[in-house]
Amino acid sequence: MTELDQIREDIVSDPSNAWAADAGYAPVYVASPEARCLVVGQAPGLTAQESGIAWNDATGRRLIEWLGVDETTFRDPAAFALLPMDFYYPGKGSVGDLPPRPDFAPTWHPPLLRQMPHIRLTLVIGDYAQRYYLGTGGSLTERVRAFRDYLPERFPLVHPSPLNFRWQARNPWFVTDVLPELRERVAEALGGDSP
Repeated sequence: MTELDQIREDIVSDPSNAWAADAGYAPVYVASPEARCLVVGQAPGLTAQESGIAWNDATGRRLIEWLGVDETTFRDPAAFALLPMDFYYPGKGSVGDLPPRPDFAPTWHPPLLRQMPHIRLTLVIGDYAQRYYLGTGGSLTERVRAFRDYLPERFPLVHPSPLNFRWQARNPWFVTDVLPELRERVAEALGGDSP
C-alpha cells in the first residue's frame, strides 16, 4: 500500500466522515505523485459526489475550457491533482450548497501535498480556497484581478459556475486578461521535465 492509499483509508475511516461512509459516499479527490497542476476548489457538488468524479458537471466543463486543455488531460492524475477544501458534498444550504467544513483542508491537504512533490502551479478557485491558501486580504474579485501577485506558484480564480455569469459580465477583464495568462501558465506547468 502506498502512502496515498493509506491517507485515503484514513480519510474514509476518520470518525468525522462516518456520516459519509454511512451514506455510501467515497471521498472525491484526485492525488498522484506525478501531478504537475493542483486544482483547489470548494467541495464536490451532488453530481460529483454521486458519480465519484470531481468537477463532473457544467462547472467542470467550463473549468476545463478555461484551462485550455481537453477532458483527457484534465482527468490524467499525472497532469492534474484535484483537492477540494472538503472531499464530501456538504449538503444544500438556504442559498446554494453548504460551505466546506473549516477543519477538513487543514487536516488532509498537508499530508496529501507532501506526496505530490512535482506540483508547479496551484489554481485556487473561489473564496474558501483563496482564504486558506492566499490569506484573507481583499475580496475575491481583487485577488483574481491581482493574480500576477501570486505567480508563479499560485493562480486565484473565480468559481467557474455558470451561475457566475453576472460576475463575468461585470468583470470583462477576466476573459481578456486572466484566461490567456491562465492557459499559458497551465501549459508551462504541464510541459517539460524541469520545474
